Amino acid sequence: MITAVDTNILIDVFSNDPTFGTASAKAIRDCIKEGALVICEIVLAETATVFSDKKILDDALSTLPISFSSMTEESSLYAAEIWRSYRNAGGLRKRMVADFLVAAHATCQCDRLLSRDRGFYRAHFSELTLIEPQIG
Repeated sequence: MITAVDTNILIDVFSNDPTFGTASAKAIRDCIKEGALVICEIVLAETATVFSDKKILDDALSTLPISFSSMTEESSLYAAEIWRSYRNAGGLRKRMVADFLVAAHATCQCDRLLSRDRGFYRAHFSELTLIEPQIG
């Protein structure tokens, strides 16, 4: 089982978020028991923004058994396909949102996505298996 991990989960854990940190850490532990964890370049870039330098980022990431998984051409084109559908249905954003890329990577290259979804992934990626941390 390959679980793609979304940025919000990593930031919850690395920042010890008072609301979501514990639940996100537990969800990561549960996913590790079932297989591999991966992040794509979008999640890596977004996560890196909360660290002051690369060494601190590398040290944080090394605490997890997480691998880097680049997006394939298939994933990139799938993100574009879903983006076009979003725009054709009246979506207002003019530029592709990173979440489209993260979800396409998870859909095409992984078995599921670990994220705190607010309905976006379910609305636009109905075939994506989504794992959400259980709060409280």
